[in-house]
Amino acid sequence: MNMLQPLQRAENEPVAEFQFEERGGSLALRRRLAWVALPLIVIAGGYAWTHRAAPAPQAAAMPVVQVSAPLQREVTLWDDYIGRFEASRAVDVRPRVSGQITAIHFTDGQTVRAGQPLFTIDPRPFVAALAEARAGVASAQSDVALAQTDLDRALRLVSADAISQSEVDRLKARVQSANAALAAAQARVRSRTLDVEFTTVRAPIGGRISNRRIDAGNLVSAGEGAGATLLTTINALDPIYFSFDGSEALFLKAKRAGALQAAPVEIKLQDETGYRWKGRLDFTDNGLDPRSGTIRARAVLENKDMFLTPGMFGNMRLSNGGTVTALLVPDTAVQTDQTRKLLLTVGKDGTVATKPVELGPVIEGLRVIRSGLAPDDRVIIAGTQIAAPGSKVDAKPGKILPEASTAPPPDSGMMPAGQASFAR
Repeated sequence: MNMLQPLQRAENEPVAEFQFEERGGSLALRRRLAWVALPLIVIAGGYAWTHRAAPAPQAAAMPVVQVSAPLQREVTLWDDYIGRFEASRAVDVRPRVSGQITAIHFTDGQTVRAGQPLFTIDPRPFVAALAEARAGVASAQSDVALAQTDLDRALRLVSADAISQSEVDRLKARVQSANAALAAAQARVRSRTLDVEFTTVRAPIGGRISNRRIDAGNLVSAGEGAGATLLTTINALDPIYFSFDGSEALFLKAKRAGALQAAPVEIKLQDETGYRWKGRLDFTDNGLDPRSGTIRARAVLENKDMFLTPGMFGNMRLSNGGTVTALLVPDTAVQTDQTRKLLLTVGKDGTVATKPVELGPVIEGLRVIRSGLAPDDRVIIAGTQIAAPGSKVDAKPGKILPEASTAPPPDSGMMPAGQASFAR
């Protein structure tokens, strides 16, 4: 259809219609008006399409969560401490004779055994001194022999009154003096022999050796204590000590429970989740520090592979010998509301409610709940992020299972306090 037809006038059409031709309009003008009207028709159609009736909204489905009653288990109570590993013995290796280092017989950091040669000091001066001392012994022995011969001769003359008693006494004194000189010469030999032995510096204990502080060719000096040159150090690592400080409250608790007599301890390192290192308590100090209110104690552990190193930090737990029945929930189910710890529970009508609780330690991935929770409460263990207090949820049954033992999370706010483990 020609769009210009509606603009054309019939022969007998009233004058009220657009009469472009009678008013001098041209065919070009009518075409322009048609192109103007076409976009208006398109816009009107689009407006009607966008304002058509929207579908009615559907009702939102209730969130689905998993719930379970808290797990009830017998747990063994522990007390937690933080401490540091120490060498069971530590020795500063220093020379016992002065001289020049001629050889080094170990590699820095290696494990050495007791008596193993470490350094050699030039022995030649001490060998010469030993030879001189032995010559002195020979001279002293000849003096003793001569004095004894003179005394024997004098004693044979006494019966014939051919010698005075004073002369006999003098000869006896000479024999005693010669014997004393011989003993002194023999002592010098023993001393010089020791000096020769000391030219080989040996490990006084077995353990891991540090780096050498002196290279071959340097002169070292002997002396008393710190006055002697420090050659190296050795730490005995098997067994190894774990030293820690306990508060007065924990000390009294352990003492009343009788847990201070060779009590078993378990230790985990900073990057470990389980308490894999086993030992026993072997020392507590004889008094508390009045400034800090703590007491120093120590545990001893086997360290056959030398893995544990002095200076390492560790978390230790000490059994206080008691067991209790505890309620446990997944640690991920615990919510935080400012300073409060909460659990989300579901009632019989499906309504979510909050329960403030007091937390205990984490045992095998489960959090001990000390108070605020009943054994028949239905705790949300999965889906806590979509469950709002006061709202309805679709509660599905779940199951709480223990996991590998883990440490308390950093946000638990727990100071060293009672911990527990499942009773086996």
